Amino acid sequence: MVRNYTVHPTAIVDDGAQIGEGSRVWHWVHISAGARIGRGCSFGQNVFVGNDVVIGDNVKVQNNVSVYDAVTLEDDVFCGPSMVFTNVYNPRSAVTRKDEYRRTLVRRGATLGANSTIVCGATVGQYAFVGAGAVVNQDVPDFALMVGVPARQIGWMSQHGERLELPLNGAAEAICEQTGKRYVLRDGKCSLLA
Repeated sequence: MVRNYTVHPTAIVDDGAQIGEGSRVWHWVHISAGARIGRGCSFGQNVFVGNDVVIGDNVKVQNNVSVYDAVTLEDDVFCGPSMVFTNVYNPRSAVTRKDEYRRTLVRRGATLGANSTIVCGATVGQYAFVGAGAVVNQDVPDFALMVGVPARQIGWMSQHGERLELPLNGAAEAICEQTGKRYVLRDGKCSLLA
């Protein structure tokens, strides 16, 4: 079988792991046997990917991130350095809770900033932007800009990663200054106009 992705000699890729074409696995990474990884992904130094993990295409996982079981990352997700996923809500060393994992979903295009934490059971909406150090303990809307501990929404972001001039609530429209794409806010939801 021809391997069509790059693995650094210090990395461990367990037999059975599925890794898509053009992906890059860097220094001291460990990818578990059950992991399913798409095309064009990058895993920085000291990353761990569990067995029950699905990762889409073009996902960037920066240094020192552990993607634990029950996490799904859709296409184009960015995981900043040392950000954290959990999979047990109330862990105790002396209590086994592997049958209580809560699933976490990070939708297409979302950014999870450096040192942010995503508490298990949350869904991070598409193209949402979680700021550095934020702690997400509830679902995040599409295009939302989240900061703080616990994370709270302070605005909206475009697909391009630019802050949109939109209120948190109400009805309004905005244009991404970098791309010219138009966004609309209605009923507390931001969406890209086709």
